[in-house]
Amino acid sequence: MGFLDIKHSEHFDIDDPRRTLQHRNIILSKPFLKKLYEEWYGFFKKEASSLPPGILLELGSGGGFLKSVLPQIITSDVLELPGLVDQVCYAQSLPFEAESISGIIMTDVFHHIPDSAAFLKEAQRVLKPGGRIMMSEPANTIWGKFIYQNFHHEPFNPEGDWFIPPAGPMSGSNQALPYIVFERDRTRFEQEFPNLKIKSIKYHTPVRYLLSGGVSKKQLVPDFSFGFFKVLEQGMLLLSKHFAMFETIVIEKE
Repeated sequence: MGFLDIKHSEHFDIDDPRRTLQHRNIILSKPFLKKLYEEWYGFFKKEASSLPPGILLELGSGGGFLKSVLPQIITSDVLELPGLVDQVCYAQSLPFEAESISGIIMTDVFHHIPDSAAFLKEAQRVLKPGGRIMMSEPANTIWGKFIYQNFHHEPFNPEGDWFIPPAGPMSGSNQALPYIVFERDRTRFEQEFPNLKIKSIKYHTPVRYLLSGGVSKKQLVPDFSFGFFKVLEQGMLLLSKHFAMFETIVIEKE
């Protein structure tokens, strides 16, 4: 069964591969949401252009379409998704030679990794010098925290640990994990992974994801308003990073 055979109205368990296929169908069928993904992917494409030669890997590809933007990328997921991902791959045990990967890209994936320290240890091993981890994740801002803790099904616990309690591949999560590892516990991160340096943390997208309805709600604004709300967001972020719902983190191996 291809992803186009999955109807929006069908309901599947969050760990069911059909749920991922359904999400892909929704993303591709909603122009406003698709443009938002293209914007995030555009940042990854720009970063990838300055990486050393080597393998480009996407972890947790799921229902995304990054391969249409970066055709050379190896897509992967913990779920069997025939026709969508190149291989099954676990972040804590990467099947690649040391210093063979130039870049690891993740979109809303890091906060699902059960053992973030194990992943970072693997990333430090497989990345080439100058290689980067690039991820887009939920942000622990005043606005982001309010939305995630009150209107989202996934846990958001800024006081949590680096480990996520055992659960399914999608149902196990802590959306505050990027904040915990790279901001709250930055000193620990720098001590445990001396070869990995935080290159940048960029806060973004205060309202457009909400307005798009994401993969589970109806869109709240017309497609043609995308540009208007993008400009509005830029103004909001000039006032404060705490309007952001997402952050893009870039980590480089020395």
